[in-house]
Amino acid sequence: MGKTDTPRFDEQIEAFQWDCAAIVEQVRRVIVGCEPVIDQVLACLLSGGHALLEGVPGIGKTLLVRTLAQALELSFGRIQFTPDLMPADITGTYVVVDENGGKSFRFEPGPIFANLVLADEINRATPKTQSAVLEAMQEQTVSVSRTTHALPSPFLVLATQNPLEMEGTYPLPEAQLDRFLFKIRVDGPSADELVTILDRTTGAETPTPQQAADGARIEQMRRLVREAPAAAHVKKYIAQVVLASHPQNESAPESVRKFVRYGASPRAAQAILLAAKVSALRDGRANVAFDDVLAAACPAMRHRLILSFEGQAEGIEPDQLIRDVLETVRPPETV
Repeated sequence: MGKTDTPRFDEQIEAFQWDCAAIVEQVRRVIVGCEPVIDQVLACLLSGGHALLEGVPGIGKTLLVRTLAQALELSFGRIQFTPDLMPADITGTYVVVDENGGKSFRFEPGPIFANLVLADEINRATPKTQSAVLEAMQEQTVSVSRTTHALPSPFLVLATQNPLEMEGTYPLPEAQLDRFLFKIRVDGPSADELVTILDRTTGAETPTPQQAADGARIEQMRRLVREAPAAAHVKKYIAQVVLASHPQNESAPESVRKFVRYGASPRAAQAILLAAKVSALRDGRANVAFDDVLAAACPAMRHRLILSFEGQAEGIEPDQLIRDVLETVRPPETV
């Protein structure tokens, strides 16, 4: 009998469902609307990946991250990226202290040493400072003065950038963009949602989340995501989708051949599969379905496509190219 046939695994799936619902419920006590954003951030958290949130200022990106940290009782670090920010302002540095009648060096950790780290307007810092986050995102460590320091676990970077004010910014290099599991687009509220926001934020009481889980439970849920099976034909379909985003691939649609210079990396396939596993478990299923893959494709691939000159000149949206890929490469049962 396989691991997925045992009652214990069924119980784990049920507990996973319940805990995810509890986390989302507590976050929604504070955050109005943004259901897809909350779901995608949760997928990143449970997949062990990082998220890049793109949206105009004032629509709750910072509040979302802080609320999630409160609901999980995790430490929260906020870094406001500016052009004069230095790497040591993020990672920390050694300071001289008086100790036992003499002087010695002691490492003073920076704000990166937290479970949930908000890198606010990450594209406003110089490449040198941006690179200080790269090791933390990939290795979950920080190296300072030949010493490597481990970061707390679970660890999640949620970076934000404003898509409108691009003057004076430093676009993230492809190598760093590839470290983000998802690029999540945060839209503004509707009229009804804005009224609810006013009710919650301008009254005598401000809603606060209650604890729904903790760091140890998040680590258990992450392990369950890794253990969840995916059928061979599902993994093959994910590979076909990612490869079809490369213009030289024979299955690439015409729009990709014309407007894409480089397609999505293998990390895109990893991101899609992990997010699809989270989606399946949240739905009470032990196996990944094609619908889980389709839902994860755009946020996992939109920041990994490098457009050609023609694509940039014509303002082509990566999401449209990904939809073209999904229209061309159909799941086996729909062909």
